[in-house]
This record gives sequence, C-alpha cells and structure tokens, in this order.
Amino acid sequence: MFEGWPLLSLLIWLPILGGVAVMVTGERAPEFTRRLALGVSAVTFVLSLALWGEFETGTAAMQFVERAAWIETFGVEYYLGIDGISLPLILLTTFATVLVVIAGWEVIRYKPQQYLAAFLVMEGIMVGVFSALDAILFYVFWEAMLIPMFLIIGIWGGPNRIYATLKFFLYTFLGSVLMLVALIYLQFQADSFSILDFYGLGLAPGVQVLLFLAFLAAFAVKVPMWPVHTWLPDAHVEAPTGGSVILAAIMLKIGGYGFLRFSLPITPGASLELDWLMIALSLIAVVYIGLVAIVQEDMKKLIAYSSVAHMGFVTLGFFAIFGIAANTGAGDSGVVLALEGGAVQMISHGFVSAAMFLCVGVLYDRMHTRMIRDYGGVANRMPVFAGFFVLFAMANAGLPGTSGFVGEFMVILAAFKADFWFAFLAATTLVLAAGYTLWMIKRVVYGEVANEEVAALSDVSRREFLVLGVLALAVLALGIWPQPLVEVMEPSLQALAERVMAGG
Repeated sequence: MFEGWPLLSLLIWLPILGGVAVMVTGERAPEFTRRLALGVSAVTFVLSLALWGEFETGTAAMQFVERAAWIETFGVEYYLGIDGISLPLILLTTFATVLVVIAGWEVIRYKPQQYLAAFLVMEGIMVGVFSALDAILFYVFWEAMLIPMFLIIGIWGGPNRIYATLKFFLYTFLGSVLMLVALIYLQFQADSFSILDFYGLGLAPGVQVLLFLAFLAAFAVKVPMWPVHTWLPDAHVEAPTGGSVILAAIMLKIGGYGFLRFSLPITPGASLELDWLMIALSLIAVVYIGLVAIVQEDMKKLIAYSSVAHMGFVTLGFFAIFGIAANTGAGDSGVVLALEGGAVQMISHGFVSAAMFLCVGVLYDRMHTRMIRDYGGVANRMPVFAGFFVLFAMANAGLPGTSGFVGEFMVILAAFKADFWFAFLAATTLVLAAGYTLWMIKRVVYGEVANEEVAALSDVSRREFLVLGVLALAVLALGIWPQPLVEVMEPSLQALAERVMAGG
C-alpha cells in the first residue's frame, strides 16, 4: 500500500511542518490548535505503524532508504534508512508524542500553541536522529533536538528552570563537539560521510580508542551514565510533565542508540579494550544510583534517578558481549541475547518511565507538590489512578509479566555468561528498585488520608484514563509477548554482533 512512499521523510517533516502550522494558528484559534496538534501527531503515529507493517523482518539490510545530494561541495547527503534497531525507537517516539499532546490538552494554559509546536518539531527531529545514515545529517538532527527541549524546560518549567536548562544544554553540547570532531576525522578516512562506510575502515587501535572516547563523551551524557548524570534530576524536576516524558522515554534512548550505531561497529577494538570501563560505569549506575534513589523525597527526582539505574542495564548489556565471547565463544547465543536485552530494556523503559512521570503529573496538577511527605492515602480518593500507579511501579521494579522484567532478565541471563559478579550486581537492582518504588507507593498511595488536600482529590478524568490505560496495555503487552519486538530487532543485532566480534 505504501510502496514508493517516502515514509521516513514524511515522519520527519510532517510533525515539523505541523508544529509550524500550530504556532501560526495558535493565537487566533486555541481550540483548533489543540485539535490540529493531536491530528498531526496521530497521523504521524499511523504512518509509523505503516512503517512497521511494511518492514521486512529477517534481514539486517537498511530499508526505506532515501538518498539525495544535500551539500555537494563537502559530500554531505540527505541519506535516510532504518533497520531493526531504529524502527522500534521511531515507533516509541511517535507513540509518546501523541500521549504528550493529549496529556497537555487542559493542563497547559500559558502559550499552549508554542508548547504543542515544540513537541511536534522535536518529534520530527528525533525521528531524523534514528533515521539518518549521513553523519552530518545525524549531527544536525542531534544538535537541533536540544532547541525545543531547551525551550520546553526554560518556558514551562519550574522555579529553577533557567539553571536546569543551562545545565542540560552545556552537558549535552560539550560532549557533542567531540563527537563532531570524530565524525570529521572518519570522513577523511572513508572519503564519505555515510555512517555505513565508516564500518569497514579498519582503524588503528590507538585511533579507535580516541574515537571511542569522543563518542563516549556525547553518548554517556545522553544515556546518562555515572558520573555525567547530574543534569538529569534537575532537568526532570523543573520540566513540565510532557518534557519529562519525552526526556525519559526518548531522549535518553538516543545515547543507547549511539552506542549501537557508532561506538560498537566503528570502534570494535576500542570497545573490547575499554569494556571494563563501560561495565564498571554501568554497574555503578545500577547499584549506587539505585541507593541514591532510595533517599529521595521528591517523586520526580526518585523516578529520574531510577531512570539512570535502569539505563545502566542497557549499557551493561551492550558491553558485556565481550566477556561472553571470551568465555563461551564469539558465536554463542549469549552475545546476541545481551544486545537484545539492552535494546528491549530501552523500549520498556520508554513505556514505564513515561507512565511514572505522567502519574506524578496527574497528582501535581491537583496538589501542586511532588514531595512524598505531602501525600498519603491517595487510593482512598483515587482508586482508579492508584491501580495504574501501582501497576507502573511494579513494572519499574521488574515484576514478571510486565515489560520492566523482560529486558532486565535477558541482560542478567546473558551477564552470567560473562561473569557471575556482573550478573549478581546487576540483579541487585531488582531489590533496590523494589525498595525505592514500593517505599514511594506505600507513602503516597496507601494508608489513611493524610490531609485535607488529599481528601479533596478527584479520580482520573477520561483524558487521563485514556493516556494511562494505553500505557498500561503497552507495558503488559511487551511483558507478556515480547516476541514481535525481538523478531524485528534480532537480524540487525545479529549482524552487529558478528561485525563487532570480527573487529574486536
């Protein structure tokens, strides 16, 4: 049905142009603006479903390729294409954007047209990041992504939004400069800006280490890995609910995507040499940041630190592959299992973190506080909401049957083949996550009604029920039946594993 359609270009430019239209029409017709934003995001999501439906499983080749000259003098192209790694992340992006538009329907009163336009523009840019096969095109999308998020936090954020915005921008921008230097060096070696052409360069070991560290500076901040994670809690606390949702559900995944698209295939030797560093930083995120989350009194901060801990599983899965190969052989199924576990964890965390932040947003819209101590007995006044919140909390703690269990279980299972202690320390997150998540749920949801403000709470509206209900279905569907997602990812991750093992 969609054969011959430039689906990737449509997914990039439809929301961007839709965002411009929303901006232009907003002042004169605010209600129409909301409907237009919802319509654009919904059509974009439907097109991404078409992309999924037309995607050919069983191959690692790039699909839906679009290629045209852009800056001919420097050999820069408008070069797009996706594989099984990028497709699920594109679908997650379009899915989350629809939910953010619905969630902000009644809540955002100050310049709603600009708020919605910023999210639509950012949606198109993020799809561009996951689709770009030209290094400069990727970098342009990567940097452009900062602008709408900068505005979202800076305009609609909390009291310390300027501090949080500048910290977010500086952390991410400085790391990106080193990545640009690495990309330019690779162009001189390959005589091309095509990312796929970088894969077969056979770079010297010392050069690989320098390139790996340059990429690490950019991707570690985005994930974010310890110790460059400190911008994330501030950004989450000050961001509006929609900003926190996109930040946690999508933007953090771009760091993980970078490791799969750049670091591992371009610098496999350096990835092998420095895998100890990546595993150490990942385990610190899992264990230490999990302990930090336990002592948080702000719900948003607790969930933000939880995100750092859960993303530690992603990088652990990606870099445990070398230990697995050393112990069992490069062709062992555990190598691909580790990569699949990290990739599934990215998608799962997108669902769960988005749901958790939306739940906090529901409470904040009613009581204008995120402090755990201000709540208690919410289930007595909001039983439907409490059911959703507990479900998402259980997924955050890795309860079997939810999406939160699948990726973590796959990574732990694979990590046993690399080193028992890797798996043991990673598994502590199941205890730590249960500790800080259940502690929050106990204090907020259960018990007697704590005060008059809680007693005056009303349960979720139809709009809120729709958003949380869709996320609940996604969390349960991925937890019970992850096979469709794995089938899409597996050929590309298998090809990546073979390339990395051959080069490392």
